[in-house]
Amino acid sequence: MNSVKERLEALGLTLPKAAAPVANYVPYIRTGNLVVISGQICFGPDGTLDPAHKGKLGAEVSAEQGVAAARLCALNVLAQLQAAIGDLDHGVVQCVRLGGFINAVPSFAGLAPIMNGASDLMVEILGDRGRHARSTVGVAELPLDAAVEVEAMFEVA
Repeated sequence: MNSVKERLEALGLTLPKAAAPVANYVPYIRTGNLVVISGQICFGPDGTLDPAHKGKLGAEVSAEQGVAAARLCALNVLAQLQAAIGDLDHGVVQCVRLGGFINAVPSFAGLAPIMNGASDLMVEILGDRGRHARSTVGVAELPLDAAVEVEAMFEVA
């Protein structure tokens, strides 16, 4: 099981269609051998935000739902990367960095385990090429009241 497609299938996942931007920005920028992916929220395979992934961690969103939301963000990041470079198997050299934004109540102290949903999926899909540096921060609000948003940077061939 070496290909991205085979790894996705083994996990019962498919890449969604890359989401269009909703404001004055682009979903990704390629400069030289880097691709920077704009923040991706936890849209499901149908392009909508599941009610379970709306709201704040530590209030209406459980830790389990937050991890699932982070995994969806990672899938949306990979969809944008595929749109940018075409072939995830031969075009990706390394996931350089993930940045996670967790919509949480001020007292929620479990930010890192939520972001592990995105980090773990990146490694599950890309193998060692998915290992990355990371930042995770709690925020007061996210677009569409999403529970999680993830941005990324990749080195590409």
